[in-house]
Amino acid sequence: MSSLAVLHASQVVTLSGPKRPRIGAEMSELAIISDGGMLIRGGKIESVGPSAEIEKNVGDEEIVDAGGRVMMPGFVDAHTHLVFSGNRLDDFERRARGEPYEQIAKAGGGIWSTVEKTRAASELDLLTQAKTHANWLLSCGTTTVEAKSGYGLTVEGELKLLRVIRQLKKEVRLEIVPTFLGAHAVPRELSPDEYLGVVVTEMLPRVTAEKLAEFCDVFCERGYFDIDQSRKVLSAAKELGLKLRGHVDQLTNSGGAKLMAEMGATTADHLEQTDEQGIAALKKANVQPVLLPGSVYALGSSRYPRAREMIEAGLAIVLATDFNPGSSPTPSMPMVLSLACTQMKMSPAEAITASTLNAAYSLSRGDSIGSLEPRKVANFVIFDCEDYRELAYWFGMPQTHSVYVRGECVSRSVGV
Repeated sequence: MSSLAVLHASQVVTLSGPKRPRIGAEMSELAIISDGGMLIRGGKIESVGPSAEIEKNVGDEEIVDAGGRVMMPGFVDAHTHLVFSGNRLDDFERRARGEPYEQIAKAGGGIWSTVEKTRAASELDLLTQAKTHANWLLSCGTTTVEAKSGYGLTVEGELKLLRVIRQLKKEVRLEIVPTFLGAHAVPRELSPDEYLGVVVTEMLPRVTAEKLAEFCDVFCERGYFDIDQSRKVLSAAKELGLKLRGHVDQLTNSGGAKLMAEMGATTADHLEQTDEQGIAALKKANVQPVLLPGSVYALGSSRYPRAREMIEAGLAIVLATDFNPGSSPTPSMPMVLSLACTQMKMSPAEAITASTLNAAYSLSRGDSIGSLEPRKVANFVIFDCEDYRELAYWFGMPQTHSVYVRGECVSRSVGV
């Protein structure tokens, strides 16, 4: 693990402060150090402060001159579907012509289209494509991601995806948190109840026995899994020791947010249709909302989650890409920041907190990543701008200068 000193950043966005997720006004407190630096030893942060102070303690460490650029924690992308085969270009074109998501799915597109391609792919093929996806994420400044299964929908198919995720963790520098999403859709060859039985009695025991996942997720939505079915999956997962996440209230307000509160879930994701009762339930149960504006944008919708109301209610919201081939084909957290600011009226500071520290806590890693503080892992990014607000302001262009995981440079922009 590398030891180095990074000096002369225009802003070091530390997010130092309380050792917990940030809420309300705290989300705007980034604890920025001007002309700042950071000393890293053994892959961990030893000290952060003004460059003049850091420089006094430099010994044999490699010196990196940030050159008046912004330095901040690596993005923590807390909702992705990282491993899949192929793309959904036909779906994309049909949406451009005005067909809704549900109609495309009924015609053979949607999740099922990717399931067929992923089932047909070998583990090696899936690993190769996933490595490409991992490098895309790193190049956008993301250093940790959550990665879901969900495109197998058979016992062996789901295990195959989770094993690919496990192998991917060994072969790329992106840090990956695995989630089991067997209850993503009902396969055509089974009834909903038959498939639910497979998920609960066959998939979950195998997943936990092989320690292939930390979380269990479910797509709680009309035409997929209803409230009662979702509760059965989540209850079984909880009994086996998995932490809970959920795709809820994306297309309809089915009461999914209330279910995640009832189940004591770690996160409730999407929430485009969640009302004030759902927001209140999440707050009472201390569930973190994971908002995915990239999927709203990509589906051509205008109903974004009620981020301002959630912040005002005291929820520790998270932003993520929902990277997947159908409803959010983007690995770019900076694009998500832009959407959060322009479409959900979050401030740039709130968006930074939601995509770093709060996201880290939603993955049970807030004690080790998500901020630049002593003893934390040195996962950080240098961006080619002078002010952190430029990350959301300039959109559709790369601003990543260099990306570091555990103190080692793992991605650098061309020409640097």
